[in-house]
Amino acid sequence: MAINFDLNDLQAFRAVVEQGSFRKAADAVRISQPALSRRIEKLEDALGVRLFDRTTRKVSLTQAGRGFIPNVERLLDDLDVALLGISEVASTRLGHVTVACVPSAAYYFMPRVIAHYHRQFPRIKVKVLDSSAHEVLSAVVNGEADFGLSFMGTLEAEVDFEPLVQESYVVACRRDHPLAGRSSVTWDEFYQQDYISLGKTSGNRFLLDQALARVVPQRQSICETLHVTTMIGLVEAGLGVAAVPLMAMPAADHPILTRVPLTEPQVMRSVGLIKRRGRTLTPAALELERLVVEMKVVPPTLSD
Repeated sequence: MAINFDLNDLQAFRAVVEQGSFRKAADAVRISQPALSRRIEKLEDALGVRLFDRTTRKVSLTQAGRGFIPNVERLLDDLDVALLGISEVASTRLGHVTVACVPSAAYYFMPRVIAHYHRQFPRIKVKVLDSSAHEVLSAVVNGEADFGLSFMGTLEAEVDFEPLVQESYVVACRRDHPLAGRSSVTWDEFYQQDYISLGKTSGNRFLLDQALARVVPQRQSICETLHVTTMIGLVEAGLGVAAVPLMAMPAADHPILTRVPLTEPQVMRSVGLIKRRGRTLTPAALELERLVVEMKVVPPTLSD
């Protein structure tokens, strides 16, 4: 059989399968919907079979389409792996990767990873969904993100969690605060300060509430935020102190902020990759995942 279709037609076919609609698939491959429809029709004409059953409400694969898609995915992925392995070609490759990430990891860690990735693949667009732990999980489950970076919490059955690092919670404070320079601070001592807390919808708040069930704050917080990064900004402005995961803190040589270990008890969280079970990442996403693993945050010693 003469090959009367090209890679663009196969990419359009895979996009419709992944997105579940022609409109979303057209957006994903950055062409108009009529142009995408023409590519699918061209592919179906070349194969002599219908690949999709289309109604006004949904698009589903035909039996022929279900048999064809594994071969198409393998072909396109093998091609992408080969191209990404050639440095001269990799720098010109187009594509996109979406990673969902909790803000506490997105603020200082992911910029280093993305900068390194961009130097290798300058034409591959990286989209970061910086959201709460619950929203990161939803983005991975719903296919909005290729993978996520979050901390261990309540996970869906269809999601796998790969631990990368264990980190502790510390006191974030200004260098001119009375707690700065202490070797450690207990949670009871922390709650005697003017402190900033997280809202009850925060994943970090849920984790802390479980770990500190026996610690009763002596006073209410002076302010409540949704994200750890906002708390750190308020600390830097001089509003008080905050309990934050070590990953969320800036480098030890920051001119304004410092951190002090929190003890009695020491609270830890496990940060790692979350991926939808059974989903094969694109080669571009695999490369970003590889960098996240290679550059994973090794918690600095608190004396650094």
